Amino acid sequence: MKHFDIYLAGAFGHTANTYEIHNPYDNKAFAITSKAGKEELETCIRKAQSVEEEMANLPGWKRTQILNQIADALEANLDYHAELLAMEAGKPLKYAKGEVKRAIQTFRVAAEEAHRLPAEHLSMDWTPAGENKEGWVKYFPVGTIAAIAPFNFPLNLATHKIAPALAAGCPVILKPASSTPLSTLALAEIIDNTELPKGAFSVLPMDRESGNQLVTDERLKLLTFTGSPEVGWKMKQNAGKKKVVLELGGNAGVIITKDADIDLAVKKCLVGAFAYSGQVCIHAQRIYVEKDIFEEFTRKFTAETEKLKLGSPLESSTDVSAMIDENNAERVKSWIDEAKEQGAQILTGGTREHTMVKPTILTKTTNMMKVCALEIFGPVVAVEPFDHFDEAVNMINDSRYGLQAGVFTDSIDRMNRAWRKLEVGGVIINDVPTFRVDHMPYGGVKESGLGREGVKYSIMDMMEPRLLVKNL
Repeated sequence: MKHFDIYLAGAFGHTANTYEIHNPYDNKAFAITSKAGKEELETCIRKAQSVEEEMANLPGWKRTQILNQIADALEANLDYHAELLAMEAGKPLKYAKGEVKRAIQTFRVAAEEAHRLPAEHLSMDWTPAGENKEGWVKYFPVGTIAAIAPFNFPLNLATHKIAPALAAGCPVILKPASSTPLSTLALAEIIDNTELPKGAFSVLPMDRESGNQLVTDERLKLLTFTGSPEVGWKMKQNAGKKKVVLELGGNAGVIITKDADIDLAVKKCLVGAFAYSGQVCIHAQRIYVEKDIFEEFTRKFTAETEKLKLGSPLESSTDVSAMIDENNAERVKSWIDEAKEQGAQILTGGTREHTMVKPTILTKTTNMMKVCALEIFGPVVAVEPFDHFDEAVNMINDSRYGLQAGVFTDSIDRMNRAWRKLEVGGVIINDVPTFRVDHMPYGGVKESGLGREGVKYSIMDMMEPRLLVKNL
């Protein structure tokens, strides 16, 4: 088994608290790493603070150079990083490669944004008092950033915190998910070979107790967290005066109207519902289909779902593999069984073997059932008919979440109504809510989060405006 050192303020090291990383597919240990404690975190915070001024003064061309060097190294070793990601997260190789490619793009976008950090000139003479004065607004880095990343996209969702921080000139301390720390530890090996000031980046796998200091410590000026709503909103309560950005859960909805391309909708919903076993915040969990085409869509969607190949994440032909652990697989199966007991019908799937849950389509569900009311984070989707478009909009809005929604329609009127009325952070037309590219603003409303990611939008959170008024 390979040993991965943790990255402590610009130096690799380890602690006595070692643990094994297991492949969720076969539960075999394949790597060892360490967990940091309060002493290691204190070292990283102090070192990060010591380089805050150096980071703030790092010229734009240097930031761009460093970010592009990281992207270049990821690209040169794409297969290695994809296989590592597939093994630690149980992610099918085709999707693991896609995630590495997205991380590369995220660093490339950050390199571009480092060229155009925000600034503004203000005309002050709108009133007599402002005559012979001019104003300038410049944005300055907030300081050291605490970043907490989830297991499901352990590389790219961490990159969405790291890359904007480096572009903005902020040191960043990352806590990866304990089950999937290897992707970012391997990334640290790349970053260590750049000219980034030592101490500006750390990767610390930690238990929740030690990691809670990232939330409460006043020396850390921004907390960016991706994870569950229950944990995220509690962190906000405990974060004190620091800025907080939360990317939380969802149970994204899809609307398919009778004027839509049904075959396109089937193809897109197949990926939206079952990619990475549904362990995606914008997983297509509820699909509402206009009654006139409900039977045709359901028949085609079920048939295509049953063609998906289940297997090892390291096989290139695998479509669906293991969930992150058996506890989550058991939970998903229990929600399916509960829905069936409450009157839902299983069109396909509904079974579990160890960490593998077979892709499942349900119908005759209600928004009161867990499979619709909560975030299932598994390969399960509910498909229901609707009569009127506004009825489908209301069913999507009947949720505590509001991350993204997809609408398949050829009607400009319905597109605009969806954009106006859907209570979500993003509306995706003729595609599933699972669509995301890495420069777009991404985030939600209600329990789905606070603030927006997407490199430019993250940079804005990581900087503070400061006004200069000149008396001429």
